[in-house]
Amino acid sequence: MSEPIVVKTVEELKAAPEEYREAVAKLVISHAVNELYGAQVFDEPAIAYAPTPYAKWLTCRVAMEEYGHHVRFKQLGVQMGIPEGRMIPGTGKRPLSIFEFPLKTWEEFVAIKLLADLAEILQVEDLLHCTFHPLRNLARATMPEERFHAQFGEDFTAELIKTPEGKATLQAAIDEYFPYLPSFFGGSKSKNNEVFRKWNIKQRTNDEMRADFMKRATEVAAKYDLTLPEVKQAA
Repeated sequence: MSEPIVVKTVEELKAAPEEYREAVAKLVISHAVNELYGAQVFDEPAIAYAPTPYAKWLTCRVAMEEYGHHVRFKQLGVQMGIPEGRMIPGTGKRPLSIFEFPLKTWEEFVAIKLLADLAEILQVEDLLHCTFHPLRNLARATMPEERFHAQFGEDFTAELIKTPEGKATLQAAIDEYFPYLPSFFGGSKSKNNEVFRKWNIKQRTNDEMRADFMKRATEVAAKYDLTLPEVKQAA
């Protein structure tokens, strides 16, 4: 492990080691790209699938907040000197594979909020003590909204399972979508993750985070008498 450093401002980042600066930039780019892409392919389209005005209202709030997360991460990236094009899907980093799922129904969106947003909470949790304080502070600011998105998934799950048909449709959506999620945390031998932990930018290995997610996801599914399909773990 390297000697721990703390970078309190974007200005101080200029004097940090190159490896540290590159690592921080990778995380900011990843969050900016994926927050925007997720809002585009999941959250905004889900407004049309929402079954009631109340559900549409809350889905609009989710979409607004996800777009807001992109704006915040992009603003930080611009302050760091990252070209804006690198923080836009299609022109920079490729979005995560979890967004390749073709959203078709309200039940699928509820499954995504129930499980994928739980995965996102773990990612944000790992930045809450980041040694780059602007990124740490951004993680702390977005965490309440991420928790709301996961609670949104739980609340509408509770509504759907009130009928046998709703429960069966939601279970089918989980069976179809959940296999996308374990790879969200990256490979077991990730060089990027080694660097993140070396500089205390992130705290845990990908495997540790994946195991924590599988535990939490299993617990939340069981809470609503739902099950998770078996999936192959990332290598």
